[in-house]
Amino acid sequence: MRRRDFIKVIGGAAATWPVAARAQQAERMRRIVMVSGLAESDPAAQPLVAAFRVALAKLGWTEGSNVLIEYRWGGQVAELAALAPDVIFVAGGLALEQLLRATRTVPIVFAVVPDPLGSGFIESLSRPGGNATGFMMFEYSLSGKWLELLKEIAPNVRRAAVLRDPAITAGTGQFAVIQSVAPSRGVEVIPVNMRDAAEIERAVAAFARSSNGGLIVTAGAVVVVRRELIIALATQHKLPAVYPSRDFVTSGGLISYAADFIDQHRRAASYIDRILRGEKPADMPVQAPTKYELVINLKTAKAQGLTIPPSVLARADEVIE
Repeated sequence: MRRRDFIKVIGGAAATWPVAARAQQAERMRRIVMVSGLAESDPAAQPLVAAFRVALAKLGWTEGSNVLIEYRWGGQVAELAALAPDVIFVAGGLALEQLLRATRTVPIVFAVVPDPLGSGFIESLSRPGGNATGFMMFEYSLSGKWLELLKEIAPNVRRAAVLRDPAITAGTGQFAVIQSVAPSRGVEVIPVNMRDAAEIERAVAAFARSSNGGLIVTAGAVVVVRRELIIALATQHKLPAVYPSRDFVTSGGLISYAADFIDQHRRAASYIDRILRGEKPADMPVQAPTKYELVINLKTAKAQGLTIPPSVLARADEVIE
């Protein structure tokens, strides 16, 4: 081979090295850890996981091909940072709080988190500033709509017990909004703290001794743990109740109005994709919900002797009969 031709061959091969190196880097297996506050056996968990996985696949991330997903249930976050994942996806405020105590370097995308700004998880909604960004559970104005909905389905309600977690910022914030709306609706609101099961049982039983009462259940990690108990108490005392997620209604609760959490899991996949391609959580704005859903359980309404107004039924996204 002549020297000039040899140089061309070597030069051409060298020109392909960066391309080959980039391709090899792009094809390396990425690792995602997904943390859910729900139990793996919870019927509500699998649709959320499925929505997330399908959305990731549409963006080019196929599980077992170019991405590995490790799952942690019940908010288990111990030792996650030691796994050195490329990114962590977490659903729920309590698990997010624990993760941020464990790492300030591993990128985190969150969903279904109430008041991430007030809780100190981020510096601002437009520029989170740290290693976490994602999708908030609701805007506080939603809490006032729960009281309005309670009055629509049970016009005789004059008193509302508001179940809230006083240990979190969102628990205080949600109650404050409900309290501000109450006078215009002619409803007295009574806070019920959800520190433990015994406290909830005592407070609801005492509240139910007087007539014309209803329940509003605010959002928070404790609510997820106490879901079955709260539904059972509402059923036992025949209290019309408004819940902060559709999981309550599919489990026998009366009515819920909340963000579409499946949609949030789909949207979270797009943030995961952007981070895996080089963007930083600090620069990615935290987003409010764009889809809400009204879910009604007519079987429960009938058992409580309630007739859901046609105007409410017409707005429902899902009716369980």
